[in-house]
Amino acid sequence: MSTQLSISIGQSSDKGAKDQNEDFYGVFLAEDTALENKGIAAAIADGMGSCANAREASEQCVKGFLSDYFSTPETWTVKTSGAKVLTAINNWLLSKGGKDNVHGMVTTFSALVFKSTTAHIFHIGDSRIYRFRNGDLELLTKDHRVWISEKKNYLSRAMGIDSHLDIDYKAVNAEVGDLYIMTTDGVHDYLDDSQIKQHLLSDGALDVVADEINMHAIKEKSHDNVTCQIIRIDSLPSQDANEVYNELTRLPFPPHLGPGMTMDGYEILEEIHASTTSQLYKVRDKESGQLFIMKTPSVNYSDDPAYIERFYMEEWAGKRIQSDTIIKIIDQTRQRNFLYFIMEHIEGITLKQWMKQNTIPDIETVIEITNKIIKGLRVFHRLEMLHRDLKPENIMITEHGVVKIIDFGSVKIAGVQEISTPVERIELLGTKNYTAPEYLLGTEGSNRSDIYSLGVLVYEMLSGHLPYGEKMSRDLNWRTLNKIKYQSSIKYNPMIPLWMDGAIHKAVKKDARLRYETFSEFLHDLTHPNTTFNNQVSPLIESNPVLFWKSATIAMLLLNLVLIYFLTT
Repeated sequence: MSTQLSISIGQSSDKGAKDQNEDFYGVFLAEDTALENKGIAAAIADGMGSCANAREASEQCVKGFLSDYFSTPETWTVKTSGAKVLTAINNWLLSKGGKDNVHGMVTTFSALVFKSTTAHIFHIGDSRIYRFRNGDLELLTKDHRVWISEKKNYLSRAMGIDSHLDIDYKAVNAEVGDLYIMTTDGVHDYLDDSQIKQHLLSDGALDVVADEINMHAIKEKSHDNVTCQIIRIDSLPSQDANEVYNELTRLPFPPHLGPGMTMDGYEILEEIHASTTSQLYKVRDKESGQLFIMKTPSVNYSDDPAYIERFYMEEWAGKRIQSDTIIKIIDQTRQRNFLYFIMEHIEGITLKQWMKQNTIPDIETVIEITNKIIKGLRVFHRLEMLHRDLKPENIMITEHGVVKIIDFGSVKIAGVQEISTPVERIELLGTKNYTAPEYLLGTEGSNRSDIYSLGVLVYEMLSGHLPYGEKMSRDLNWRTLNKIKYQSSIKYNPMIPLWMDGAIHKAVKKDARLRYETFSEFLHDLTHPNTTFNNQVSPLIESNPVLFWKSATIAMLLLNLVLIYFLTT
């Protein structure tokens, strides 16, 4: 039986010995799909009392994080979402501090985000997060406090101090029954671990326990505000494999479709592509008359839950991408009776067809197409997605020069990878000769993996060949990879400048660490001569094979004449 993430909360805060309470805390309980994709968040902050607007700083930090975190894309990881939100809040605090009092909005900040079966921790300052499990109390954070003497200390890190925000982040496995305790220094500076633990061992309600911890700290002569949050994990997401399979197979695979047939209000006009994994049909919506593309799964995988999950995920990801450089997934208003999804119809040709029609392309046109592909890939990367299967067949070019990426069935979504599932997620290798070597070797990919695939496309557009020929295979290993050598694009197209070939070579380096880090670096070197590449001497057999063999023939002739001379004298 499926269960969801659920927690119980106990919270208490008091101004203690101070005139006002400058601590702030909060919890946001997401619901429905947001609970699965973003989780539950709790935060605590302690405004620096020596600064102006300490209370406002702590309040805005907690409220801002709990609001903005859940507004970040579902495709982002918790780490990315939290870091970007905290950086924005930190910049806001600095701007509000004013030029005369730059430390007017300073606060500590600690947060817990529970997503799937993991607890994610963000920490800046000297508030604390503990975990109480099986009778053991463990401190999960480190105080960012520097001691000058036995009585004097200062915060080395806090929100609103510096434009460079150094955040401690860690992820720990969560278990049912775990207690997470969040406190400000008015509590933990006056209660040791054994005293806190004693309260946690009581059977009282969590609110009562949190309040008792605070009152104990005040009794121990705490001269600060006191705040305590206790969060208990009551249940974690779990799914029965059979139940997941039944849900994935709720919609049957469509039958074989042909022109003239109708399915769910779509008239099939023609099959435009078929492979071992899917089919694409040009269809007409019988209600609106609009043309669309329908993608259906291959019946070869009707009993493969991993394949079906990926098929659903392709539609899920596409609906979260809004870009003119990527094909649009259409929201359907009618009920679906079969498994498929609908995409916009694009009139044009694939990049593969374009290359066949432009065997000797203009370099500027190739650069223009490359720039448009980069715009699409940047959208994926900003959403923490890796395309992983960039190839000529997955790119369309219209008669007006519009370039669109049309397939993302192999996309890896960082945020989704954090969600536990009984379905085994098999890493897709992409397409031979276009996929980065690290995928073929079974290692993790990165943004540089997509840069590799783009480099191969640029090479092929300019030369009509592949940088490593047909030698990249699925049974690749490090030994065979080291034997495969890059072939200069100039060998096939002497019009390519040496510096441009150098840029392409760097983009398709077999070792990902040696490639470009960003698309902008690659594009810059494709359009601006890099003297580093100009200084590289290209072998004559690559740069001018005709001259090489002519020279070699003349050299051999001269050598033979010399040998004949010595033999006859």
